[in-house]
Amino acid sequence: MKVKRKIIRIDDELCDGCGECVPSCAEGAIEVVDGKARVVAEKYCDGLGACLRECPKGALTVEEREAEEFDEKAVEQHLFSREKEEPAHGIPMAQGCPSARLQTFTPKPLGGEPVAQASALSHWPVQIRLVPPTAPFLKGANLLVAADCAPVAYPNFHRDFLKGKAVMVGCPKFDDVQGYVEKFADIFRSANIKSVTVLDMEVPCCSALPKIVKRGMEIAEKNVPLEEVVISARGEILKREEAA
Repeated sequence: MKVKRKIIRIDDELCDGCGECVPSCAEGAIEVVDGKARVVAEKYCDGLGACLRECPKGALTVEEREAEEFDEKAVEQHLFSREKEEPAHGIPMAQGCPSARLQTFTPKPLGGEPVAQASALSHWPVQIRLVPPTAPFLKGANLLVAADCAPVAYPNFHRDFLKGKAVMVGCPKFDDVQGYVEKFADIFRSANIKSVTVLDMEVPCCSALPKIVKRGMEIAEKNVPLEEVVISARGEILKREEAA
């Protein structure tokens, strides 16, 4: 059934078929066909526009028009089918990117390591840019938003912070801040997040991360419990407080 909603539009005249937009579409809605980027099926495109900033030619925009409804189950089947079609030698298909494929799995200890060293990661991807707001592992989740330096600095990241949480990592200094705000707003609107822990570093640029999350929450008109934890470059907890 078609409804009026936001969806990606690709300008054929501007598109040169570089494929830069393909990895950023976690739903696999975009492929390069006959030298041009194409939305392969309207039902795969959530219309949120994570791909827009990846196009060097400005060929991608978001428009509002009559289109098939976004179908999360169809996306899961599409990604599963595409995974099966990839070559056995492990080289990904030209039109897709394995790094953006949604995966959910049961955390388990690393091989040969004691239980204290178990990996608590329960899903993939983890980059803020790549996680779609409709990802199944976000539904009803306790969310951990971490600066991408934090897991390197803090030695017990998995044990103390990641266990039992869905995680999203990124860097407000190098990534698109407004894109982050919009992503979190969409997540808070749709995912029924139970709580948020923001794990950032003591460096000034990291202080934007909790502000980004709070702004997304405000736009979505949600009030979710939020805790900020600040880590030093030497891996110590400098501050731990709940947001008002």
